[in-house]
Amino acid sequence: MDNYNWRQFTKRITIKSAAQNIYDAWTTQQGLESWFLRLAECRTPEGILRKRDKAVEKGDSYKWLWFGYDDAIAEEKQILSANGKDELQFSFSGGCIVTVTVKQEDNETICELQQHMPMDDESEQRYFFIECGKGWTFYMTNLKSMLEGGIDLRNKNEHIQNVINA
Repeated sequence: MDNYNWRQFTKRITIKSAAQNIYDAWTTQQGLESWFLRLAECRTPEGILRKRDKAVEKGDSYKWLWFGYDDAIAEEKQILSANGKDELQFSFSGGCIVTVTVKQEDNETICELQQHMPMDDESEQRYFFIECGKGWTFYMTNLKSMLEGGIDLRNKNEHIQNVINA
């Protein structure tokens, strides 16, 4: 794999839900905690904590905590753009940039995630490509499961480790 592009990947999934519901699941504390995170706090540029049902906006900062991971890994990151209906972009682990787009394609609603790894070190790019790619595949599947049927696939038992649903 000498010439493989480790700088970015794209994950796409069809979801039988209104585009606004998918967008809200990505942009509100209430939404993020329903399928992705244990805690999803977001603050305005003035430092005011957003209400659980209010969507993030460009310039907001966020702190996310996952089930099964120590709180010490939490870092404050930024919302880079949020258009209120179908596109969100945020900074992520290791300096990565994630863009989420909700769109219609052949009468289906698609949730598409692109992650860019801007670092120059190829070993870092590979790490984030592989590890984040695995994580996003699971969590986007869980988003679909929650929105289509209400079944949460996450492992919330911190004593059980090394499973694909964490």
